[in-house]
Amino acid sequence: MKQESSHKFSAGSDYHQTLSRLKTEFEKRYNDQKQASIASLTEYEILRTLGSGAFGTVKLIKRKASGEYFAMKILSKERIVYQKQLQHTTNEKRILQSIRFPFVVNLEICYKDNSYLYLVMPFVNGGEMFTLLRHSRRFSEAQAAFYGAQVALALEYLHGCNLIYRDLKPENLLVDYRGYVKMTDFGFCKLIKDRTWTLCGTPEYLAPEIIQAKGYGKSVDWWSYGVLLYEMAAGYSPFYVNSSDQMVLFERICKGKYKFPKSFSTDLCSLVHHLLQTDLSRRYGNLRNGCDDIKQHAWFKTINWYGLLNRELPAPYVPKLQGPGDASLFDVYDEQKLKIASKCLYAKEFADF
Repeated sequence: MKQESSHKFSAGSDYHQTLSRLKTEFEKRYNDQKQASIASLTEYEILRTLGSGAFGTVKLIKRKASGEYFAMKILSKERIVYQKQLQHTTNEKRILQSIRFPFVVNLEICYKDNSYLYLVMPFVNGGEMFTLLRHSRRFSEAQAAFYGAQVALALEYLHGCNLIYRDLKPENLLVDYRGYVKMTDFGFCKLIKDRTWTLCGTPEYLAPEIIQAKGYGKSVDWWSYGVLLYEMAAGYSPFYVNSSDQMVLFERICKGKYKFPKSFSTDLCSLVHHLLQTDLSRRYGNLRNGCDDIKQHAWFKTINWYGLLNRELPAPYVPKLQGPGDASLFDVYDEQKLKIASKCLYAKEFADF
């Protein structure tokens, strides 16, 4: 919370200059990396598991001295090495240490011990957008626009720092206690100069150029953004196929084959149509005006962008929470105890982490 109150976005300034300043600050932190401290987790109380994925678990922790709550991502060094994810994990830590923006999470502190890496981030306690969307079936267009506008600003910020996100989906968007969005999970995020070739992301959100292994840039995030807007307003993704055959899905994506629900407004159809363009020279976000084409689109006409950046607008949904440590909006998981080896595993591989 500290960073948001100390820095207001001024409507009188040129936002492109603001983005340029934020990029300079990002680069300074990115080039001045802090190594992980040797873990002394005694200052924290580990409370419960918030999530579990392929590379580790996320736990709710509380700093004993201050009573502050955090989310701690715990990654197994053995699993990272075995699954050849060392570069990805190092990138994720470096990026999380360097980004600062109202709608993205960032790294507070990082630890390592004999067996694990620990990434400590703010606890965003309103749960995943995925859960909220499933409960709501679909969002009204006003609610989808409120979230969509924040995601557009977050992508514009990341792209301004030469970062490509590559994993946009409702599961990676958290809702905070005031009903605003925080983008999380930067495991696939990468600093790029021009293009990259890695096949990564979530199948239904992949852009055609990733599937076709053409080499791609930031444009893939705007395709995923089009899929996200559609899914928020429809309750399902545009390329959904009732088949376990991924090739059927990929074929539909590469042909750009989808239909709009009757409930969509003309403006929403127009914006999604401009984002889900297989031709990169026509895809919004990728044109000369960049994100401005999206922000100035009629679907966003009611959005006060500076009010949104300063988190001054009333949110359409505010989670009901008992306090900053309330994790009731997250799924319940079986608690697994950490097994820490008696000697340091993979000391060489993680020496610079």
